[in-house]
Amino acid sequence: MLYFSRWKIAAITLTALVVCLFALPNFFPEATVKTWPQWAQRHIVLGLDLQGGSHLLLEVDSNAVKREKLNQVVDDARRTMREARIRFTGGINVRGDVVEVRVAEADVPAALAKLRELSQPLGGLLGSSGQRSLEVQDAGGGLIRLVVPQAAITERVRQSVEQSIQIIERRVNELGTVEPLIQRQGIDRILVQVPGLQDPTRLKELLGKTAKMDFRMVDTSISPEQAQQGRLPSDSELLMSAQAPKTPYVIKKQVLVSGGDLTNAQPGFDQRTGEPIVTFQFNSSGARKFAQATSENVGLPFAIVLDNEVISAPVIREPITGGSGQISGGFTVEQANDLAILLRAGALPAPLTIIEERTVGPGLGQDSIEAGELASYVGSVLVIIFMLLTYRLFGFFANVAVVINVAMIFGILSLLNATLTLPGIAGVVLTVGIAVDSNVLIYERIREELRAGRSAISAIDAGFKRALATILDSNITTFIAAAVLFWVGTGPVRGFAVTLGIGILTTVFTAFTVTRLIVAMWVRWKRPQTVPI
Repeated sequence: MLYFSRWKIAAITLTALVVCLFALPNFFPEATVKTWPQWAQRHIVLGLDLQGGSHLLLEVDSNAVKREKLNQVVDDARRTMREARIRFTGGINVRGDVVEVRVAEADVPAALAKLRELSQPLGGLLGSSGQRSLEVQDAGGGLIRLVVPQAAITERVRQSVEQSIQIIERRVNELGTVEPLIQRQGIDRILVQVPGLQDPTRLKELLGKTAKMDFRMVDTSISPEQAQQGRLPSDSELLMSAQAPKTPYVIKKQVLVSGGDLTNAQPGFDQRTGEPIVTFQFNSSGARKFAQATSENVGLPFAIVLDNEVISAPVIREPITGGSGQISGGFTVEQANDLAILLRAGALPAPLTIIEERTVGPGLGQDSIEAGELASYVGSVLVIIFMLLTYRLFGFFANVAVVINVAMIFGILSLLNATLTLPGIAGVVLTVGIAVDSNVLIYERIREELRAGRSAISAIDAGFKRALATILDSNITTFIAAAVLFWVGTGPVRGFAVTLGIGILTTVFTAFTVTRLIVAMWVRWKRPQTVPI
């Protein structure tokens, strides 16, 4: 155990040195670090509790998800019946959570067969229980009920949360913030923490918008005044303009092109008027649909609708076949930039409601840092003194290994661009104790071997060899606990689990390579007859 070849010595030294060097960017100003090569700019990000920032808890609108699901069932049922050439006798109506379809009694068997094709097994664990996305029931008298079970609604909410997390990440990252924390909480909630962001107003505006944009025709068959008096056609709806003063528009419900066909959106300025605009570009499918729609409606107004508000309603002067265009609507520069961000990130599958908001000031974060540093320093100094008093020279060896261990922890955290929170600092302090514990086991084993009559070198070799299994067992069980905390925990708990897990790995490395190498070099140099332990 005490023999090291030259290549092993070089490998251990180089590994420890390189990992420790990754922690260096944390000790230089950010402006200096930005002048370094890209690979050398990785550093630890301070969490919300250490540098302050904004904390938002969002909730997905389950009722909106349910309405969207019912509307989808209506559209699918109408399309299915049309393709099967089965006529309605009473249309399709939504009553509560049920979609009712009325057909001639002679067509009921065929209608049931076609509508049951819309019912699919629910994915995930629910699929194994036999639950389906839609229940089709024959209520008699030509009435068919399409019932959306609660399990299907819950599954749709879960999917909406997952989609929303990805879209929120894209929106927040567009703000240029550093390492935001965005994660699911419960069934229908999303936690957003943005360290360093002291004014969350713009963030709330970006996250509060669904950003569902589509292009529709303006209904010119009726005036807005007539529509407000109750003469609104069934295939149109009355929408208001986004800008003040609010102007009513009668907009057809049929969507010509949806925002999902957009591939890019950028803020800019109109070359003629100089006002801020947003330029957009469609994918091939969207470009084809947009070209067809503008070709068929030259001379008619069409509306750009965002979240059920009309941004603008220009008249189509000529077919637009290039697959791109621009949106103008009296924007400010910041409004144009925000709209471009929303369109690039995509539309949320359901509205989000802010149910909790907190702002942590940088002063409180600085207090946490100072308290964490004080705890770290006091704990480390006490450990160092204890090891020196108890094991003398070998205690010094252990202290050197612990310093390298802590430096490697910060090096790995920097390499991962990890977020360090107050519980994370607690994990580092705990790791110091675990690292010392490994050395204590080795040294006590060496003492036992000396008392058994072994020579100094033989006792040292046996101490390292026989303590290995015990140290591995204890560290593996602790690592399993850290893995479970990371798997089931959220936020700060995960931060604690990450630092603890990394600390365990570095502890095993330093205890059985670094400490052993230091002791082996001392033995080779001194050839001791007694062990100063």
